[in-house]
Amino acid sequence: MTIGEKVSYLKGLAEGLNTDDKIVNGILDVLADIAENLAEVDEELDDVASVMTDVEESLADLEDEVYGEDDDDDYYDDIDDELADMYETVCPNCGNAIRFDYEQANAGGMDCPNCGKHLVFELDEDESEEL
Repeated sequence: MTIGEKVSYLKGLAEGLNTDDKIVNGILDVLADIAENLAEVDEELDDVASVMTDVEESLADLEDEVYGEDDDDDYYDDIDDELADMYETVCPNCGNAIRFDYEQANAGGMDCPNCGKHLVFELDEDESEEL
């Protein structure tokens, strides 16, 4: 039974009592207004929920169009590939951890980004020092 139906039932009971009590009738009228208002709010809420569902679907379609469905996975795969080609060592001068790639090692080394000391790398292809 909805609120409106319950209020109608109470109104019927009050009318059946044959009382001329203005307070009871006033309360029942207010309850009827509240029940009507709640019914309108429920309808509007249903409309808002429907619109929100449409917006969510449109946003999902737009995200797929702009970003693609699997772009996130490809991005992280690219990062993993780049890290797999990197090496790491510790600067003997300052103790700073340094990452470098194969090209930097073959180019005669690099300067430590922390202390500036020139470092020369020797890579042994048999050892697995890759990250």
